[in-house]
Amino acid sequence: MSFQIHSLPAKDFADFFTLSDAELADRNACRQIVQSKPGTPCRVSMADAEVGETVILLNYEHQPEHSPYKATHAIFVREGAPQANLAVGVVPEVLRSRVISLRLFDNNHMMIDADVLQGDCLADAITTAFENDQVSYAHLHNAKPGCFAASVTRAK
Repeated sequence: MSFQIHSLPAKDFADFFTLSDAELADRNACRQIVQSKPGTPCRVSMADAEVGETVILLNYEHQPEHSPYKATHAIFVREGAPQANLAVGVVPEVLRSRVISLRLFDNNHMMIDADVLQGDCLADAITTAFENDQVSYAHLHNAKPGCFAASVTRAK
């Protein structure tokens, strides 16, 4: 079963870079200059930010559905990040190079299974997960330090 990993839309975050530090703080966000690579994975470009780049660290509602699993968590977005449009079945390096928590959800947005695995095993794990008809979609999180990484759906 093919899958599609989704990056977040760049347009949703463009205005954050025009805000003052005080305005960012009011939105549970802050501006940072990247000090090391890897370590600052951008959710728009699906790539690690380069040393010296400006990023916004913000709280993002990655599970907005009406469910006990409704959730927000921290994400990074690079300034001027190009929108990643990943091909079907592709796991980007930013995920392959990390330990990932794979969380599987049903149509009622209830978590029905989960695993923690090396990112280079993700393609096989996601493919196997979607063989179960009860799995509607998946969320990926970095297991260390735990930030939301991406959503995954069956490829159409």
